Amino acid sequence: MTARSGTLREFLRSGHTGTLLTALLYFDFCFAIWVLNGAMAPFISEEFGLDATQKGFMVSVPVIAGALMRFPLGVLSQYIGRKNAAQIEMGLIVAGLGFGYLFVNTLAGVIAMGVILGVAGASFGVALSLGSGWYPPRFKGLAMGIAGAGNSGAVLAVLFAPPLAKAYGWRAVYGLSILPILLAMILLQIFAKEPPDREQKRLSDYLKLLVDRDAWVFNLMYMVTFGGYIGLTSFLPTLFHDQYGIPKQSIGQYSAGIIVAASVLRVAGGWLADRIGGIRMLVVLAGVIVFASAVAATMPASPVAMVVILIVCFAAMGAGNGAVFQLVPLRFGATTAVAGSLIGEIGALAGGLLPNAMGVGKQATGTFGPGFLSLTLFGMAVVVVLAMVSRRWTTSWVGAGGRARGVAEEQGAEGAVAGAAIDAA
Repeated sequence: MTARSGTLREFLRSGHTGTLLTALLYFDFCFAIWVLNGAMAPFISEEFGLDATQKGFMVSVPVIAGALMRFPLGVLSQYIGRKNAAQIEMGLIVAGLGFGYLFVNTLAGVIAMGVILGVAGASFGVALSLGSGWYPPRFKGLAMGIAGAGNSGAVLAVLFAPPLAKAYGWRAVYGLSILPILLAMILLQIFAKEPPDREQKRLSDYLKLLVDRDAWVFNLMYMVTFGGYIGLTSFLPTLFHDQYGIPKQSIGQYSAGIIVAASVLRVAGGWLADRIGGIRMLVVLAGVIVFASAVAATMPASPVAMVVILIVCFAAMGAGNGAVFQLVPLRFGATTAVAGSLIGEIGALAGGLLPNAMGVGKQATGTFGPGFLSLTLFGMAVVVVLAMVSRRWTTSWVGAGGRARGVAEEQGAEGAVAGAAIDAA
């Protein structure tokens, strides 16, 4: 038996697979619901005659609403349990989708529906903490990465929502989306078990995270890795339709590969961060994001070239998401759901700003370039801040490069070799 297969078996034995996989499914379907308006934006925009600024605002509403709900849902989950919080959230989503199918007929209704879709976006901290809660520190990054790969739900939205909207009308997509949420509710109830790592504290203790310096460093990193991901994911249909003239029903063919890159690399990013350290990884990945977003800002004439550039950018953001959440449970062990929800909230809020930056930039300059450049600037800020805090972190609560303290020596040797390779690169 190889060391790698032995590690995999140890990972599978160390946690609760049913909880991890149903948490992944819960997050996956919620994520698909969260970005529905973005996936159907060309249809909605055509019906109501929206300009670039209005499109950006319409797409950003679910992102911002979901961001604002993440921290409160995370706090609630600490009191009633993550499994219970997830079931309540999905029940609200089902009711909201029914409202959208039956009653949304105006632009104001679409904006209101954006707030309702935001409920699905609040699932982040609960899903990741639920899925990884059974796993020991040395496997937190991988477990978080697997649960967090539920952001691949955006692929479901961009692939299926446009052709369904073309065939049945975009309002019908709200009604059809009830089915996967009901499936997730049933499977979560049957196969998930509440992890034992939940610690109840006074509300004031949880609120201290709002002024914790390290939490805000994580917030900045997640503004780039996840904020960039969700902001661009929501705007991809509009980008490819308006900039390159891609037919509305075919947009998913251009967007899906980009989104998949981020989802797959999130798992790999969590696993690799366990091995070589999240800090070391994030420095490199932030540099990749800076480069790729700056190139995207030049707005290449070919849509295929833009797809390639965005695949690189999204892959770095996806791996960065995994690296961030390899570090979070090491710093905030007993309050991961709350800390994760706060970090996810601020990150997603940045994602809500990005579609607006795209729309306003297009309206003012005739190009989406300024929106991409805003991501470039934030990526540069991450590199600077990591250089400032890495020494303090590695001498207080995390090991060299951002690895968990106390891992096996053979893992440390492998991590050192891989880390040296990245440092050399």
